[in-house]
Formats: sequence, structure tokens, C-alpha cells
Amino acid sequence: MPDNPSLAITIRPAVSEDADGITRTYLESAEYHAQLDPERYWMPATDAISARYREGRQHPDSAEAITLVAELRGEIVGFIDARLTRSPDPMHRAMTYCHVEEIAVSSRRQNQSVGARLLRAAEDWGREHGAQLASLEYVAVNTRASAFYERSGYRVASITATKRL
Repeated sequence: MPDNPSLAITIRPAVSEDADGITRTYLESAEYHAQLDPERYWMPATDAISARYREGRQHPDSAEAITLVAELRGEIVGFIDARLTRSPDPMHRAMTYCHVEEIAVSSRRQNQSVGARLLRAAEDWGREHGAQLASLEYVAVNTRASAFYERSGYRVASITATKRL
């Protein structure tokens, strides 16, 4: 029976020394998204993304937030950024959301449960901090992400529409 690499993966809070590993995975995700929707996505500068994570600036407007990494044999193979939030709309029920800002898995480690483990860890963190719902956004044409989130128990709750001005 082949070795299952997901068994050796450790999910843990990110530290500043993880910035370069996070950046590699982030840029893979940016490239993929830029191919899906080049009008909205592009390739940011490597230095800017690395500094963002090294200096802890990935959560600028949220005191209650976390970045988790998936590590395999000392290599960062995925990460997730999540924060606690509440809707400002009075029509929405008053509750705390665990909002996933970013999730990315190295292309070499996709379909090996890395993303599922990161998502579950972020949801657990949110639950431990009082969140009642998890939320996230993904690009509508990203059918791979859509199928993954549906398998993970997510349902479409709103749609974001864009228009060139």
C-alpha cells in the first residue's frame, strides 16, 4: 500500500519564519486565479507577499485572526488565513462568522487532504472563539474549489457580482 503523505502533515499556527513557504504557495494560487479571471487577479510581487506574512500584515483589520500552515517534513505545503467577523447588516442575525480569507495548497500536494485539514483546523479555531458559521468566497468559474467546498459541507449563501466601470 502506498504511503499517504497527508498522515505526516502537521497543521499549526504560522510564525514569521514561514513567510517564504507561504509565499510560494500563495503565488501558485495567484497564478491559477489570474488564469481563471485575469480581469480581477494578477501576480503580486514576491517581496510584498513575503513581507506581508513575515510582518504579520495579512490580517490588517482584525484583532481576532489566525494563519495556519500545513507542514510536511519541514516544508510549507499549504496555508489558510481566517478571521472572526460579524455582518454590519441589521437584517442579518447577530452572530460571529469564521471567515476564510485565503486558503491555498501547493499544486504538488493537492488532492491529498491538505486543504480539508486546513479548513477543518480553521473551523475548529473559529468554533473555539465563538463563531457559529463559517464563510468564504471563491471565484465562480473555479469548479475545483466549488466541488471541494461542497464536499466540505459549504453551500452557496450569496453571490458577488462585478461590473467593469
